Amino acid sequence: MDRPSDIIVPDNAHGQRLDVFLFSLGLKEGVTRARVQKWIKQGLVSVEGNPIFKPGFKVSSGQKVRVLPFDGGENKTRAISGQLALIYEDKHILVINKPAGLTVHPAPGEQGPTLVNFLVYNYPRLAQKDSDRPGIVHRLDKDTSGLMLIALSEYARIELMRKFSAREVHKEYLALVFGVPENEQDEIDLPIGRDPKAKTRMAVVKKGGRRAISRYAVVLKDTQSRWSLLRVKIFTGRTHQIRVHLSHSGHSIIGDNVYGGTNFRALGESGKGIAKLVKRQLLHAWSLGFSHPESGEEMEFTCPPPEDFWRIPLLLTRETQRIVLTGNPGSGKSEVLKCFKKIGVPVFSADEEVASLYRAGGDGAFLIAQRFGEKFIDPTGAVDKKKLFTAMLNSDAVRKEVGALIHPLVEFRLRKFWERHKRQRVCVAEIPLILEVGWKTGDLVLVGIFCRDEQRKKRLMTRGWTEQQMAQIESWHWPQADKLRKCHLIIDNSHDLLSLEKKVLALGNILKTLRQKRVRKYKDKLDLFYFKG
Repeated sequence: MDRPSDIIVPDNAHGQRLDVFLFSLGLKEGVTRARVQKWIKQGLVSVEGNPIFKPGFKVSSGQKVRVLPFDGGENKTRAISGQLALIYEDKHILVINKPAGLTVHPAPGEQGPTLVNFLVYNYPRLAQKDSDRPGIVHRLDKDTSGLMLIALSEYARIELMRKFSAREVHKEYLALVFGVPENEQDEIDLPIGRDPKAKTRMAVVKKGGRRAISRYAVVLKDTQSRWSLLRVKIFTGRTHQIRVHLSHSGHSIIGDNVYGGTNFRALGESGKGIAKLVKRQLLHAWSLGFSHPESGEEMEFTCPPPEDFWRIPLLLTRETQRIVLTGNPGSGKSEVLKCFKKIGVPVFSADEEVASLYRAGGDGAFLIAQRFGEKFIDPTGAVDKKKLFTAMLNSDAVRKEVGALIHPLVEFRLRKFWERHKRQRVCVAEIPLILEVGWKTGDLVLVGIFCRDEQRKKRLMTRGWTEQQMAQIESWHWPQADKLRKCHLIIDNSHDLLSLEKKVLALGNILKTLRQKRVRKYKDKLDLFYFKG
C-alpha cells in the first residue's frame, strides 16, 4: 500500500472491531490480523479524522476510515535534523524540554517533522526499534511545552512504561487560566470520555468515561481576578485531562481553542491585544520525578516555561499608574495638575467636579436642596457657592453634612475617571482632602505638594481670603507636615512656574521608573517560583 486509503464502513460492518474490519478487507496480501493491530497502535489509522490507537474500537456504518501507507514490517521512521533541548542524558534515558508546536510522534494528518524524527536523527540506534514511536514512553500535546522522559534502551523503555502504568512517575504542570478558582487548592475527580456532542473532543461524561484525578493549587493570581497561575498534578493519564478538568471547572486554559480558552474578553480591555500574542494553550510540564530505571536513583527535574507563558501576566500587570495630588490650601496643586495636563496626561480635579455637581440640574444641587431647602440655591437652580461656603465656615455641623452628601459623588466620579483611562500608562487626580475623608489609597501613588507657610498665605490672600477664612479652612486639613509624611513623593512648589514644570517632568521620569520596578518585581516573583518551585 503506497498511498492513503479512504474506506467507508458499510452497513453490514456496523459495530465491528476496527482490526477485524480492516483485516477482512485484505488490504495487503499475507498480512495477519496481529499486523493490522500493530498498524492501528502505531497511529496509521484514523476514523472520521481522529487517530485511533485501539484495535477494539467499534466502527459505525457510514464512517470514513483512513489508512496511511504502510509496509510489511520494516520501520520507516525518517531521521530529520533537529535540535533537542537536553536537560539530562545517560545511556538509558533522556530528559528533554519539548517546545510548544512540536508533535511527539507521527500520526494521521500530522505533516511533521515530529519529536521522533529528531530523536532518530540524534540517536540512530532508536531507528532500529520496531516502532513508529521509538523511545516514547509518554506524550505531551503538540502545543503543550515542557519536560519529557525518553527511553534510549529497551530495558529502560519497558521499565519506564511499567512505572507510568503504575503511577510511579510524578508529573506536575503549570497552567495559566482565565479567572481565579474559589478554592486556593482542590482536587478534581471526574470521569473523562469522548464528548458525545463532538467526537474530536474529550469531556467530563456521566457514563462510559474513565476515572480521572487532577489536583491544583493557585500559585499567583490577578488582583482583578482576570487570570491565575495554577500548579496541576495529575494522578491518571487521560487524554487532554488537565485541559478538560479545568475547562469543566470554569477556568479554561488561556489559548486553548478546543476547550474554551479563547474568551479573551474576560481579560478586559487588554484582551484583544493579548489574543494576538497567544498562539497555543498555556500549559507547561514543569516538574518531573521518577526513579532511574537501572540504578533506582530518585531523580527530579524542573523547567521554567518559555517566554510566551509569562508574557501575559506581565502585560496584565502593567495596570494604570494612578497618581493623586494632595496638599494644603495655597500649595499649588492645581498648577501641578495643569503641568501634567500640558504633557498629555489625563487629569481629574475634585474642585472642578464639585463645581459641576453644583450646577443647575447637577446631583449636588439636588441633594443640597433636598437637605437644606432653597436657602443655598440661586434663582437658576444652581448652588449659591458663596452662601454655602459662608455657612460651612460658620458651622462645622453644616460642613460635615455637606461633605457627607458631596464626597461620595466625587468619589464615584473618580472611579469612573480611573475606569475610562485604564488603558493609559498613568493618569493624575487632584484631591485635596483624600486623607482627611478616609478614602482608600492602597494602590495609589500619593504626591504631596509642598509650599512654605508664608508663601501659601500670600497666595491665598491674592484670592481674597481673610485671615479668619484661611485659619478656618486650614483647620479642615491635616497639618502640612503630617500630610506630607503620608505621601510617597513630594514636589516643592515654592518657586516659579518654569521651575515647577521642570520638577513635574522629573517626577514623570520617577513615576516611569516605579512602573518598571513594579513589573520587574512581578517578573522576579514568577522567576523565583519557576526556578525554585
